This record gives sequence, structure tokens and C-alpha cells, in this order.
Amino acid sequence: MPVPKAAISVIREWLAKADNDLKTAAYTLTLGIDCPTDTVCFHAQQCVEKHIKALLVSLAIVFPKSHNIHALRALLPSKLRPKMERKVQDRLTRYATVQLSRRGARSILDGSAQSGSDCQTSSQRGT
Repeated sequence: MPVPKAAISVIREWLAKADNDLKTAAYTLTLGIDCPTDTVCFHAQQCVEKHIKALLVSLAIVFPKSHNIHALRALLPSKLRPKMERKVQDRLTRYATVQLSRRGARSILDGSAQSGSDCQTSSQRGT
């Protein structure tokens, strides 16, 4: 079934924003030792989320306002779901749901503080 023109416009917007998030993450990585890994992880999460949302729009699947990668991914037909371990889905989701408080960063989902160090590039891990 063809995708309506209005939906195509929305899909293009999601993809353009996702591409900008990817560019931002990639550029931020070039900062080397001064790279704020939490910023890279946030933009990586946003890129994944927006690509999933673009796919959901293309399939005319209604989705909630959510940053939860697992929940959004679960709305897709199984054959179209991006391959991603649950642990990675949850880790990425945390970067979209962290807010700053007077006491530091805390997760909106579970109240636990998160460090930027748990989302490292393979070069940072030495792999």
C-alpha cells in the first residue's frame, strides 16, 4: 500500500532529524579525550528513536510519545525490528530519560544516577 504524501513529509522530517543526531554524535566523538560521552550517547539514542519512528509512520502504526527504544521497537512487525540486544536498548533509553537535578543526574524511569562512562566507543574500550 502506498504511503500518503502527508506521511512522506513526516517521515522525511524524522529522518532529517535522525541524520542530524548522527552527525552531532560523530562530530562530538572527534573531540577525543575531551569528548562528552553522555552527549554522544544521547544523540545516538535520538538517532535510533527517530529512525524507528520514521518506520512506524511509514507503516501507519500509531505510537505513543516515548523515548523507550524497546517499547517503540516492539510496535514494529518482528521482521522489521532492528536487531539490538535488550541491554543496549535499555542503555540507550536511559540517555534520553536523564534529567539534571540539584543533586546531579537521575533517571526519570528508575531514579538511579547514570554515568556517561557506560556508553563508550570501541576505541575508548580498546577494542
